[in-house]
Amino acid sequence: MATMRAIKTRRESIKSTQQITNAMKLVATVKLQKSKSRAENTKPYFEHMYRTISSILARTVNTDHPYIVGNDSRTKAIIAVSSNRGLAGGYNSNIVKLVMGSSIDTENDIIYAVGGKGRDAFIRKGVKHVIDYSDCIENPVYQDAKVLCDELLKAYNDGAIGEIYLVYTSFVNTVVHEPALMRLLPVDMDALNEDVELDNIPMNYEPDETQALGFLIPNYITSMIYGAFNEAVASENGARMQAMDSATNNAEEMIGKLTVQYNRARQGAITQELTEIIAGAGAIE
Repeated sequence: MATMRAIKTRRESIKSTQQITNAMKLVATVKLQKSKSRAENTKPYFEHMYRTISSILARTVNTDHPYIVGNDSRTKAIIAVSSNRGLAGGYNSNIVKLVMGSSIDTENDIIYAVGGKGRDAFIRKGVKHVIDYSDCIENPVYQDAKVLCDELLKAYNDGAIGEIYLVYTSFVNTVVHEPALMRLLPVDMDALNEDVELDNIPMNYEPDETQALGFLIPNYITSMIYGAFNEAVASENGARMQAMDSATNNAEEMIGKLTVQYNRARQGAITQELTEIIAGAGAIE
């Protein structure tokens, strides 16, 4: 059995840890309220953008635009949105698992890692081409999403990559956060058609189809990336709040068990001392 000193030391250590996890939970709660409000305020815009582009592209017929028909490259580019900090439960590992389970070619495909934790995990798993965009997730702004989109589109137009995917954590509510994967380019026409009720009215473009799609689709992709950033930050703070709340509760439970052990050990020591005193008094008599 552990000594009273050892039990007391461990209990005090856990109390200190509990204070830290409780403070981190409070910080995450405050950050969650801000990021949740931001994600909820911006989400209607991005959903409307998605529906609008879906409606336009679903009515576009007989087009050979490269953003729709694709190119000859077999290299995939995957935007993986994680976080720069840990202690958020399975938030970062879920993103890594989703990417690594998506038939990625670790030798040729390219990971655009938005988040240091994801970046480090992909490097450990042997992905050869990891481009670091960790700064984008610290305080997401639309311009960062645009810079990332421009680089991806340049590589796509040059034929260096043939597909672009976005992997992020969708914010459903405070306690539910779902990893999501969507293909940005070439545009997934089958998925768009499922989300749109077609009325058999073809889309007419002015000035022409190439210029219109060349303007619309980059803005659509930038909007999707920026929306993913906002949802990911809200999900991260929600996951961290839950993780720290669980850690605080677990610490409380361990402190309770150690207190019982300490009291038992203390009672045993007192009983032993009394026994020795009584035995000594009996020997003197």
